[in-house]
Amino acid sequence: MAKIYSENSTKNLNDLKPKEETVKFLLNYSKALSVIDYNKMKFEALLN
Repeated sequence: MAKIYSENSTKNLNDLKPKEETVKFLLNYSKALSVIDYNKMKFEALLN
């Protein structure tokens, strides 16, 4: 089973080409995401 996964994963790594739309979405999401640390807790806020 592990052999099957390892063979396919090395072949597919070179074929990864995300759409420009996907890249823009992820970049915009990461710009809007704010993580606040408070007393050993983390709060995530999405600033729209």
